[in-house]
Amino acid sequence: MSIRVGVIGSAGRMGSEVVRALEAASDLDFVRGITAEDSLEQLLDDDGAPLVDVAVDFTLPSVTKANVLWLIEHGIHAVVGATGWDDAALADVRAALDDTPETGVLIAPNFAIGAVLAMSFARTAARFYESAEVVELHHPDKLDAPSGTALHTARAIADGRAQANLGPVPDATERDPHGARGADIDGVHVHAVRLRGLVAHEEILFGNPGEQLTIRHDSFDRVSFMPGVLHGVREVASHPGLTVGLENYLSL
Repeated sequence: MSIRVGVIGSAGRMGSEVVRALEAASDLDFVRGITAEDSLEQLLDDDGAPLVDVAVDFTLPSVTKANVLWLIEHGIHAVVGATGWDDAALADVRAALDDTPETGVLIAPNFAIGAVLAMSFARTAARFYESAEVVELHHPDKLDAPSGTALHTARAIADGRAQANLGPVPDATERDPHGARGADIDGVHVHAVRLRGLVAHEEILFGNPGEQLTIRHDSFDRVSFMPGVLHGVREVASHPGLTVGLENYLSL
């Protein structure tokens, strides 16, 4: 039986791409798109029962948490690509899921398979290198910085370094009045570039004496995210509770 899917933010750049991908998938049934002018109640029938099994959310940080809490309340699985999640918001989702433990929520900083692999490789490489930094590059219409992908990557690097009992990344900088060293995420510096013509790109830099390793991923078109989104839609019901990161659905 086909999985019934709704898309919240269906008129946006990512949402419209998700709709096209769902319509092309023989095992998925795109039921309804929700735009900024619509009510989430349109995902329910006249008796209040869900019309969809899974809802994909590619909206804005200002509304995505409320959307997910509504979906949990109505027993609809959620696959979320909207950014801007912090620890407090994730805690609210976990608390809501206590009342519907069979519901699955996937929140992924990036749905491109290559980006997920790059983050996984970075966690492994971090154990072997003295230095590590992250550069993320996106289009100038992106609302948050650093990107969720870069945050996820930096935290993975920090975790890998901690497992290897590595100390702080070496850095003799004493003065940085203009913030040129970027954001400090768990001891890993992250630099954000916003440039017209870009879509979504990341460079993960590792250094040892006499050696540098660069892991780079480039998304040139939003279609690159669709295989990951569809995989999330197919798998979310089998992973009840909150999952952060598509890598948890890829046996990495």
